[in-house]
Amino acid sequence: MKLVAGLGNPGARYRGTRHNVGFEVIDLLASRHGAVFEAAPADAMQARWRRADDVVLLVKPLTFMNISGAAVSGLMRYFKVAPADALIVTDDVNLPLGRLRLRASGTEGGHNGLRSIADQLGSIEYPRLRIGVGRGDARRDLADHVLARFEPEEQPGMEAAIARAADAVEVWLADGLAKAMNTFNRSPVEAGGKTEEEND
Repeated sequence: MKLVAGLGNPGARYRGTRHNVGFEVIDLLASRHGAVFEAAPADAMQARWRRADDVVLLVKPLTFMNISGAAVSGLMRYFKVAPADALIVTDDVNLPLGRLRLRASGTEGGHNGLRSIADQLGSIEYPRLRIGVGRGDARRDLADHVLARFEPEEQPGMEAAIARAADAVEVWLADGLAKAMNTFNRSPVEAGGKTEEEND
């Protein structure tokens, strides 16, 4: 079994905010593959996506972002999912709007949801897919920024990024992390054909 968890905040108040793009990717994957959400044996909603060779658990924690790790790690233990088989999908203010970045491991980069997962797992060795939501005006409080909705002119780019992120999850499942990184860690307009890995 594989597990894909999108991070966000529950409730209508937070729907469509920058912090909830992880939820939107999970919703899109569930819609694409006919997976239906139900209560999980943790504080989360889950949907089973049955593939030819495996089952993928699509997860949306019902905790708030800062304590996402409790639900995610609880489901990983319950279903005996190894960290390498769990992909975390979340927003990132440090990436330009719409940019994707897949990594096999790494620090939380100031993201409280990723920090919570690392604290619960006792490790930073788990794959993550981060979706750039932009930083906006640096004078604006960061919490206000991530809890705000996208501007109308940002919507088309974010819809495209969410679709690409769902594509990236599908490639990770079908062909592995290296292939997904090589394909999606590129800007939409590539510079010199180099991947993000090569440019870092």
